[in-house]
Amino acid sequence: MMRSTLSVFALCAAALPGLAAADPVKVGLLLTLSGPPAVLGEHARDGALLALKKLDGKLGGEAAEFLVTDAEGKPDIAAQKARRLVESDGADVVIGPIFSNIMAAIAGPVTEGGAFLLSPNAGPSVFAGEGCNPDIFVVSYQNDQPDQVMGEYASGAGYGSVVLIAPNYQAGMDHLGGFKRTYDGDITAELMTQLGQLDYSAELAQIAAYQPDAVYAFLPGGMGVNFVKQYQQAGLSGIPMMSSFTTDETTLPAMQDAALGMLSSGSWSPDLDVPGNAEFVDDFIAEYGRVPASYAAYAYDAVMLLDTAIAAAGTEDRDALREALRTVDFPSLRGKFSFGANQFPVQDFYLTEVVQRADGAYATSAKELVTADYVDAYADACTAE
Repeated sequence: MMRSTLSVFALCAAALPGLAAADPVKVGLLLTLSGPPAVLGEHARDGALLALKKLDGKLGGEAAEFLVTDAEGKPDIAAQKARRLVESDGADVVIGPIFSNIMAAIAGPVTEGGAFLLSPNAGPSVFAGEGCNPDIFVVSYQNDQPDQVMGEYASGAGYGSVVLIAPNYQAGMDHLGGFKRTYDGDITAELMTQLGQLDYSAELAQIAAYQPDAVYAFLPGGMGVNFVKQYQQAGLSGIPMMSSFTTDETTLPAMQDAALGMLSSGSWSPDLDVPGNAEFVDDFIAEYGRVPASYAAYAYDAVMLLDTAIAAAGTEDRDALREALRTVDFPSLRGKFSFGANQFPVQDFYLTEVVQRADGAYATSAKELVTADYVDAYADACTAE
């Protein structure tokens, strides 16, 4: 039975005491499904549900039940719902969340409650180094990584000065930190905005006054839609704009031509030439009527990882299941995929460009491989066993 709850994917990290053979594997999908950033969680939810449909409602051959929960974008509420998913609803696994501040709030309730946490998006640095947790698996990326790729690109493109802009929370700081780690030009200014801010007139006036060679933005969801539109309206189109998670399949339907040609980076795109990816994109469009974003692809991968791990190790032995999650070879939509020592991905990253597809939809397109087998900057500091 589907229940309406937070958007997290949880798998019981402990042995499942008293679980009868006929009982389903319960997975909590704890995602932000309301407010301006809801579209991000909706893509993740739909990607996970599409994976379950492809698996005929089973994980590792066992019947599965997904408990869909709205994190509401509020850390305190998300923590309460995470605790309820694990302790009351009996979630064996939690998949989520979208935002890094929510991950900081739910990591304890999920893992201390005896479940594994699989993140389909958030990859904060605090869980990648000394704060790594053997019961947390980040299936997406470490927050800094896409930005490090763009820092390298900006340096090579000869942009001598850049203005950075991001919301003032953990992911925003991580993303800008990643860009600065590899960019060798001058940072003219760092503009830290409110999370969920929609009016950027003040920041755009500052950019116009600074006249940098380029702008780099991390503004996901509705923040990015408004920023890109207002950027064009302010007459700043002559200043190149690069981004991560600002121009993607969640925002492009609203941005359309305003975003054409804008560059970003990522480890997945709808046109990535990997076995199974074209089928996933076609199935997602047929099921939901829109081109999937990376949130959908990573959530789909999280379910496929869980399915393969349960098939290999079952659900009764916590240590065996953890080891299977770490090591199994599952059919990732990114092709090559493995976990590093901190249980964050080791994967390839591409430069992507906004294009208009043959069907008229706007999407990101992988232009070139920038970095292969990319290990995040914090992995060596992880000593968790």
